[in-house]
Amino acid sequence: MSNYPLTMKRVYEKSEKEDGYRMLVDRIWPRGVSKQKATVDIWAKEITPTTEIRKEFNHQPQKFDWFKQAYWAELESNPHSEVFIKHVFEELQHSPVTFVYAAKDEQFNHVVILMEFVQTKKQK
Repeated sequence: MSNYPLTMKRVYEKSEKEDGYRMLVDRIWPRGVSKQKATVDIWAKEITPTTEIRKEFNHQPQKFDWFKQAYWAELESNPHSEVFIKHVFEELQHSPVTFVYAAKDEQFNHVVILMEFVQTKKQK
């Protein structure tokens, strides 16, 4: 069980001490953000949706259910998922963890799905 919260935040928002360990979870580096300004501890692009399903979804809320199923299936079969989840829970023992992303829509994006996926693995 973790001692600290797992949260998500847009990379364009100011980095704060309360963010703790910041993990950029986008496949492409956010436009217009320097590595210094992003202040991320790790860039976990290997855990992000494939280009194919990302382009098919295209941030259209009406396609979100389809996108969630497709991305969840990718996460289940992604060889990096287990290591990523272990890393998240190890960090949560020492500090908050914030998934950082660039998407404008804070409700219909892959990070919402990734947060849920990671939290379902907590019991295992």
